[in-house]
Amino acid sequence: MESRPDRVCGIHFFNPAPMMPLVEVVRCITTSDETVETARTFAESCGKNPVLVRDQAGFIVNALLFPYLNNAVKLLDAGVASREDIDAAMKGGCNFPMGPLELLDLVGLDTSVAIIEALYAEFRDPNYAPAPLLRRMVSAERLGRKTSHGFYDYG
Repeated sequence: MESRPDRVCGIHFFNPAPMMPLVEVVRCITTSDETVETARTFAESCGKNPVLVRDQAGFIVNALLFPYLNNAVKLLDAGVASREDIDAAMKGGCNFPMGPLELLDLVGLDTSVAIIEALYAEFRDPNYAPAPLLRRMVSAERLGRKTSHGFYDYG
C-alpha cells in the first residue's frame, strides 16, 4: 500500500458535536492544500464553521482554554476566591456561559489533566503544568460530572 501523507489532516469537532459550530481543520507538515480544502468543504457541509490551524498541541481552542482553566484551579487552591465566586466572576465579567470550574467538571478532570499534560510536554511552559489540586482530585477519582463529584457535587 502506498503512503499518502499529503492526504492526511486533522478535523477536531467540539463536544457536543451536534451543537457546537466550530471545527478546527489541522494542517500537518505534509498536508496538501487540496486536502485542507476538502476537509474545510466537508466541515461546511456538516453545517460547521471551520478554522485552519497547524498541527501542534491544543490547536487553537485548547491551547487558550486549558491554561485559563488550570489557572482557575490555582486561584481556588491559593484561597483567592471560592469556587462559586471564581465561576460567577468569569460568567459575569466575561459573559462566559459557565465558569471555569463548572467547565472542568463538565469536560472531566482526568481528560483536562491529560490535555494540560500534552500542552506542557510540547511547550515546556510552566503555565501548562497541571495545578497540584487538579492532580489530587484526579487521584481521588473526583473527576467531575461523570463521577458525580468534582469541584461541585452532582449527586
